[in-house]
Amino acid sequence: MTSSIPGPADFARLRELRARHPEQLQAAYERRTRRDILRGDGRLFIVAADHPARGALAVGRNATAMADRYDLLERLAVALDRPGVDGVLGTPDILDDLAGLGLLDDKILVGSMNRGGLRGARFEMDDRYTGYDVDSMVASGIDFAKTLIRVNLDDPGTAATLEATAAAVTEAAGARLPIMLEPFMSRWADGRIVNDLTTDDVILSIAIASGLGASSAYTWMKLPVVDDMERVMASTTMPTLLLGGDSGADPDQTFAAWEDALALPGVRGLTVGRTLLYPPDGDVAAAVDIAAGLVHADLLTAR
Repeated sequence: MTSSIPGPADFARLRELRARHPEQLQAAYERRTRRDILRGDGRLFIVAADHPARGALAVGRNATAMADRYDLLERLAVALDRPGVDGVLGTPDILDDLAGLGLLDDKILVGSMNRGGLRGARFEMDDRYTGYDVDSMVASGIDFAKTLIRVNLDDPGTAATLEATAAAVTEAAGARLPIMLEPFMSRWADGRIVNDLTTDDVILSIAIASGLGASSAYTWMKLPVVDDMERVMASTTMPTLLLGGDSGADPDQTFAAWEDALALPGVRGLTVGRTLLYPPDGDVAAAVDIAAGLVHADLLTAR
């Protein structure tokens, strides 16, 4: 199947494949056309869709926006078909669906190792990894690994998260698999976990994450856009993708903040999910095109 928007017949074939021929999902990964991670301008624009597996289905005021898997896959298909979109970030269920639909040719696949600490749970800081591991990503030809690291200095569960992340970084380096770390300084507030997004807190999280593992050779950062990004980027030599964050802010302000941060040394692109997949006006293609143009300046020049 060529890259196009899937319809009912495509979804029927996917359901049949999952029920009768699950081995064909691995074959779909093996058949897909692969590409270098960096090419051309050396920048990356990755669409993120790892939210459902951590129980985050809400977008803005819609608490179940991402609950309809078929709607989500259609939105991802629209995004992946736009020029300048280099790849997709997802948990195994998402990437398996996209592979079964034939939508992953010439795309960078970023495998989410996911987190076990679900939002609102009493065990929220128990962030053991529950998705991909390095061996499974290598076996499926996944191009990139991604982890979330919430560092809570008041919660002993953080120690196990740091240990597990260090092991993952070491294994990824041994397999020559780039691994993207998304660190936050986090704390309990009114019974829930919040991430501290001051400039100093982001810099502290980078310092902690940077030292994890026996080698940093294949480590990338995935960082939020906060105040004084110049100081943030001065705290690391590692290639960095910007975290797009949740939708809800004024789109023009969001795009302007991304554009400013993308001009900083060390920033290699964007990883954005709900903001683009569920834009306020519903036009996924238009939102993706704006972001792609910010990452890949040649796309803006061509228009």
